[in-house]
Amino acid sequence: MTENDAPVSAYEKAPADGGEVDPRCVPQNLDGPPPIGDEIVPPEYDAESQENWRFLFDRQMSLLPGRAGEAYLQGVETLGMTARELPHLRDLSRRMEEAAGWRIARIPGLLHERDFFGLLADRVFPSTDYIRRKDELDYTPAPDCFHDMFGHMPMLTEPAFADFYHLFGLSALGAEGVDRQSLERLHWFTVEFGLIRQDEGLRIFGAGILSSKDEVQHALSDQVEKVPFSVDAVIDQDYDVWHLQPKLFVLDSFDQLETDFRAWADSRGLLPSDA
Repeated sequence: MTENDAPVSAYEKAPADGGEVDPRCVPQNLDGPPPIGDEIVPPEYDAESQENWRFLFDRQMSLLPGRAGEAYLQGVETLGMTARELPHLRDLSRRMEEAAGWRIARIPGLLHERDFFGLLADRVFPSTDYIRRKDELDYTPAPDCFHDMFGHMPMLTEPAFADFYHLFGLSALGAEGVDRQSLERLHWFTVEFGLIRQDEGLRIFGAGILSSKDEVQHALSDQVEKVPFSVDAVIDQDYDVWHLQPKLFVLDSFDQLETDFRAWADSRGLLPSDA
C-alpha cells in the first residue's frame, strides 16, 4: 500500500461470514450545517422509544460496576442521565459544554468522515436522536442515540480525553492514505474499545464496549488479550467490527493518551501549528 492509498473503512468491508453490509452503515454527507446545542429541536419520543431507553440504560448500568472506568461513571452523573426518560440532545449539550467545552450536533445517521472530523475539530460531537427498535435491543449495526449518548458522551466530560478527541479531529481533517487508516485504528482501540488501568484494576472507557451487553462482559475476561497502549502498536493492529474483540489496548492515564497522540500527530505533520 502506498502513502496515498485510501484504505477501505472497516465498516465498508464485507462481514467475514459473507453477509451484506447494512445500508445504515454506509456513511452519508451532511447537506448543510447541522443544528448544534440550543438550535436542536427535541423530538417527541413515543412510548416504545422511552421503554427501549429505560431497558437499555438499566441493563447496561447493572453490568458496569467493577467494569466501567471512574471517569465514565462520573460523566454519566455529570450529564444527569437516568433511566427515567430519554434525554434531549440540547440539554446534554449544555452540561457537556460546562464540563469540558464540547457541544452536540444532531445528525441524521452515520456521517462521512470529512463531516464527522470537521465537527470534532470544532469540539462538537455529532449524535443521532433516534433509538434502536425493540428487535435490535441486543445488537444494532447502525448508529443510534443510545450508543451516542450512553456510550460516547460521558467521556467527553473528562478534560484530558476531551482534549485528545479535539486533537484527533484536527489531525484527521488533513490525513491521507496510511494516516487515515492509522487514525481509524486509533479511534477504534481508544474511543470505541479502550481500556485504562486504575488503582482497582483494568476498567473500560470505550463506547463500543460500554453500550454493548456482550462486549462489556467480554472485554475484561480471559478471552481477551490486553496489551499496553502505544500508538505504534495500535496503528499496526487490524480489527473486525462484526465480532467480539479478541485484543484490546490498555492506557495508564488519559494524559498519556493526549500526550502520545499529540507527539505522533506532530511527527506526521497532521496538527496545525497552533493546536
